[in-house]
Amino acid sequence: MNIIETENLSKQYRQGDLSLNALSNINIKIPEHAFAALLGPSGSGKSTLLNIFGLIDQPTQGKLIFCGQDISHATEKELTTIRRHQLGFIFQGFNLVPVMTVFDNVEYPLTLLGLDKKARDEKVNAMLDRVGISRFKNHLPDQISGGQKQRVAIARALITQPKLVIADEPTANLDTQTATGIIELMYQMHQEFGTSFIIATHDERMSSHCHTSYQLHDGVLQ
Repeated sequence: MNIIETENLSKQYRQGDLSLNALSNINIKIPEHAFAALLGPSGSGKSTLLNIFGLIDQPTQGKLIFCGQDISHATEKELTTIRRHQLGFIFQGFNLVPVMTVFDNVEYPLTLLGLDKKARDEKVNAMLDRVGISRFKNHLPDQISGGQKQRVAIARALITQPKLVIADEPTANLDTQTATGIIELMYQMHQEFGTSFIIATHDERMSSHCHTSYQLHDGVLQ
């Protein structure tokens, strides 16, 4: 089964009297357990497509099929349920809550699922240990490095054991050595958990780890 499939998917934005095509007739099939790169220059439509895959935005036309289910016309309540249970997100800017500790940032998705405190503590401590940041669990995000912040983001993305993780330029704000460590960690987590990853990236080291890549140019899949 495919984790993501689209049929003639398009996205337009209105700008005054003009209609701007961000994506045009995207037909793509990404299999389960993929570690896939989404490539293309700035303005090519990568972020728009990622937002649609992550159910943050909706296509103007066409079908989006997630795990075999056509969700093109799903309600916001249905989309929220899928996001909470089956999707994780890793962002270029980390998007950690600055007033919450490392532990609390990773724990937060579990609170939305209604897990009791003991179960949450066990899962979070195990995940923090797995990504190598247990000793920073009581630190605030501004007390740790960029690479450590991204490890927190990876832990948060995977804490609910989602089917798919969406990553938008996850190494763009990191130095070379730190970025290499993050790439290796993401790939290890993919192999360990069997989670599918779709990664928008300009980083050749990241794309070289990917099983397959998809190229976008001016909103068109090449």
